[in-house]
Amino acid sequence: MNSHTKKEVFSILMEQHTHWMREAIREAEKAEQLGEVPIGAVIVKNNEIVGRGYNLRETTHDATAHAEILAIREASESLGSWRLLDCTLYVTLEPCPMCAGAIVQSRIPNVVYGTIDPKAGCAGTLMNLLQEPRFNHRTQVLDGVLQEECAWLLTRFFRELRLRLKKPKPLQPE
Repeated sequence: MNSHTKKEVFSILMEQHTHWMREAIREAEKAEQLGEVPIGAVIVKNNEIVGRGYNLRETTHDATAHAEILAIREASESLGSWRLLDCTLYVTLEPCPMCAGAIVQSRIPNVVYGTIDPKAGCAGTLMNLLQEPRFNHRTQVLDGVLQEECAWLLTRFFRELRLRLKKPKPLQPE
C-alpha cells in the first residue's frame, strides 16, 4: 500500500494546481493577443479540461464576457449540465462579484486563483461571496497559485497600455 506523508500529498496537489494554472495563463495570453485584459480560466474535471475561457469584453462588446463565465458556459455544454459538480475552476485573477455569483450558481466546489483583484475581488479581498454562509452553496478557495506570473501578466499589459495612450499622435496633414 502506498502511503504518502502530508507534505508529499501537499506537494502533489500543488504540482497539479500549478499545471492547471499554467493552462489558465495560456488562456490569458490569448486574450492579451487580442488586446484584451489578460485573464484566463479553465475548468477541470477528472484531470481533464472541460471548459476554457479568456476575457473577451472588448472584442464582443459584452460586459459578461469574462474568462470565468465563458469557461462555465463551455463546461456546462461539455458536461450537459449547469451543475459543475466535482470540478475545479482555475483562473488567473480573483473572481469579481458577477463571476463569483456564477461560480456559486453553477455549484463549482473548488476555485483556485492566481492573484488578488484589489478593485473587484469577491473571493476574499473585498468580500467573499464564494464562502458566504447565507448561500446554499459554498466553494473552497485556494489563492496565490503562480501569483507572480498572473500578476505580471496584468502589470505588463496595463503598463504597455498606458505607454500607448501617452504616445503623442502624429500630426495629420490638412
